[in-house]
Amino acid sequence: MPPTAATPTPTSPVPVLIVGSGPTGLTLACDLARRSVGVRIIDKSPEFPRSSRAKGPNPRSLEVLEDLGVVDRVLAAGSAPLRMRKYRDGLPVAETDPFASSHPTPDVPYDRGALLAQWQLEAILRDRLAEYGVHVELGSEAVGLSQDPESVTVALADGRSIGARYVVGCDGGHSPVRKMLGVTFEGKTTEEQAMVCGDVEVDGIDRGVWHQWFDEDGAVMLCPIPGTRTGWWFQAGPERDTAGAPVPPSLESFRRLFAKHTRLPADLLTRATLLSTYRVNERMADRYRVGRVLLAGDAAHVHSVAGGLGMNTGIQDAFNLGWKLARVAEGRSDQRLLDTYEEERLPVASWTLDITADRLRATLEAIRQPGGGLDSAISGETAGLGLGYHWSSLSPTGSTPRLRAGDRAPDAPCHDTATGAPARLFEAFAGPHFTLLGFGPDTAEALRATEAAYGDTVRAYGVDAGAPRDLTDDAGHARTAYGADPATALLVLVRPDNHVALITLATRSGAIADYLDGLGTMA
Repeated sequence: MPPTAATPTPTSPVPVLIVGSGPTGLTLACDLARRSVGVRIIDKSPEFPRSSRAKGPNPRSLEVLEDLGVVDRVLAAGSAPLRMRKYRDGLPVAETDPFASSHPTPDVPYDRGALLAQWQLEAILRDRLAEYGVHVELGSEAVGLSQDPESVTVALADGRSIGARYVVGCDGGHSPVRKMLGVTFEGKTTEEQAMVCGDVEVDGIDRGVWHQWFDEDGAVMLCPIPGTRTGWWFQAGPERDTAGAPVPPSLESFRRLFAKHTRLPADLLTRATLLSTYRVNERMADRYRVGRVLLAGDAAHVHSVAGGLGMNTGIQDAFNLGWKLARVAEGRSDQRLLDTYEEERLPVASWTLDITADRLRATLEAIRQPGGGLDSAISGETAGLGLGYHWSSLSPTGSTPRLRAGDRAPDAPCHDTATGAPARLFEAFAGPHFTLLGFGPDTAEALRATEAAYGDTVRAYGVDAGAPRDLTDDAGHARTAYGADPATALLVLVRPDNHVALITLATRSGAIADYLDGLGTMA
């Protein structure tokens, strides 16, 4: 059983208040709670939504979820991405598996995402959070916000207020927290690119594929929701009224669209819920922090759904922020460390707006021809594995032929030198600590010294180093992934969010101490 997160007294401000209990807020809450940082998470909804919306975590988010200890639950509840069957005039014309040529590698254990409804992922994260003694507080709508140099007060619609040392708005694209801060949300909404969406019940259709009917005058897409018997995600080009405006989504409209494009009986579609009209929004906050209040997820950026990066970018925002906010809340780093959250994640949001816009253009072009489909939105970039922070002040120096400071830290299968049991680098990284890897026996002393001096912050692992906590790199996968020359004694410091902080030679191990000391003296 994980340790229970520290709970503040009723009269003292909670260290961190999270507004919004979607995947972003829950990821952040789990990360803080496992660090024993006092956290509360509120949501204005009276009950937990059963919104399917996002279709699941991408490979990088699966790595985050592994670190949080829930990836096995996620994979068990979801399914692998499905083949895509494309139709024209009601007839199948192509079937594509976007991941047919991909496979896991020693450094990338998840070569594809998981198909999973958003409500299912949220339930898994809520269960994980409850293991730390923290529960989402429903029916708690934030309507006011004030802050002073020491704390933030959030006023609720029911007259209550919550004091916190820090507040994070994870409350979606219409974020009240962002609006109360006066943060601009610049960008555009493309009104003509509309889509009606909902969760529907459909009988008599093969649940082993993602069906995509694309015609010259519209489209219907049906993707089965894992864990349900007849549940599907429904997406379609909307019906238009005489003035050309989109007809609001309804069961009757969905049935007409279904029958028109599938050429199947309308009454196969028996239920439609969680109806919405989606328009392409491309917007980004101009800043992620105002004093003691921060923004994450859709509250900070929204973009096209092409590529499936919305929920995933939010999860990865939270993973970047969690360890930094914990250090500051605990008094181990100055607030300036929080500035690196915006420094690192705002450029990622800008990139995400660009890549999703590009994938949307590619998809709209592809579906003009028979056989084109949503697989055009998928690329190596949408896996999230290539994103790093090379520009960051937290990535000061160091590189090898395969890796440089700021990169995602690769996985590798090894063996525990003492027991011979299988061990992976990701297992070494998992948790709230920094990890120091030492390649070769000449790193053993630096590993011991670093852990002796920073044992509350760093876990040191030797790779064929003869260190107290040593891994045997039998097949050379770790050295290959990290570009470590056998003739060179190399040290690699990995951040708690599993990005490379620093690469240096063992003869310059003082750089590790300088880096860690610098985190505590940022001012």
